[in-house]
Amino acid sequence: MEMIGGNDVTSRERPGWDHKRLREQRDAHGLTLEQAGEEVRKIGELLKLSPPIQGNFQTVFTHETRKSYPDPRYQRAYCALYNATPWELGFRHKLPHEETSPQLPQITPQHDLVNGAHVQAVESALLQIDAAGSVDHHGLRHRIMDAWRRRHTGGDPHRPHLVLVGGYAGSGKSELAEFISHITGWPRLDKDSLTRPLVEALLTAHGGDPHDRHTPLYLEKARDAEYQCLMESAYDNIKAGISTVLDAPFLKELSDPAWMQRLANKCRSFGVELSVIWVRCDHDSMREYITLRSAARDAWKLANWDEYTKGIDESFRPKVDHFVVDNRLGNAVSLTDQAKLALGRMYA
Repeated sequence: MEMIGGNDVTSRERPGWDHKRLREQRDAHGLTLEQAGEEVRKIGELLKLSPPIQGNFQTVFTHETRKSYPDPRYQRAYCALYNATPWELGFRHKLPHEETSPQLPQITPQHDLVNGAHVQAVESALLQIDAAGSVDHHGLRHRIMDAWRRRHTGGDPHRPHLVLVGGYAGSGKSELAEFISHITGWPRLDKDSLTRPLVEALLTAHGGDPHDRHTPLYLEKARDAEYQCLMESAYDNIKAGISTVLDAPFLKELSDPAWMQRLANKCRSFGVELSVIWVRCDHDSMREYITLRSAARDAWKLANWDEYTKGIDESFRPKVDHFVVDNRLGNAVSLTDQAKLALGRMYA
């Protein structure tokens, strides 16, 4: 039986789950239990799901017979395997904005020689990048698609691009940032990966908990320096003409118009385009993501979830022109998974 945070994830906790859809999809794809389990395992490896999933026929059987509910990792793997949405597999109902399908923009010219299913998968994933305000979301989509193509033809004559991907812990921002980096070749700078050793050493030197991310000690002694390290690394890249994707919550920064204006001015002086993407998510999905990644820095959040969520505003939006990716119930991450899987098959 699958376990999340020490609790059995049974079908009783998901009364609306239509488990029969998994069996129907497996039958439609002509897969045996053993084959489906092996494919799920391979997809988990390709998507680098963490912690790794142990795909096998027993796991698939327990999901199909409603003996256990697939945690978010398995949901992602099943959606990628069957090229289906979460609601098509019965994991959840559609959100209001998903009731109507937006018209696909012509990101890929019809005369493009590379116009197969993998291109359509990437375009579908990029449709999750929606404009908030007056920003040109079509322009950003074109830039990402163009960068992806140019990886195979060499060179990018356009101005470098700095993309800030922000969101609360567990919102799916890292998955989105990694996806953009994966298809464009632009380096992704993750705040935690870049600064964690220094932050932990600094907190320890001050007699604090190295995994603290909420007390005045962290907020006053480490937090701003952490973001300064991230931004200085980004400036080194863009000054060298290297487009870069930044992966961090950016809650304080995106709430400060003056900070954002200074960043915009600096990018303009470097001849760099700036885009901000906010990843929207719901409390339950964030908790599932945080639980699964089992990071030491999240221990306080999970132990004090009610107190922690008092500081989460699901309606928060950056105080500047920006894009929004709606990852409530993991929808956007599911689509990026399918795109990465299609690309992996194309270029394997």
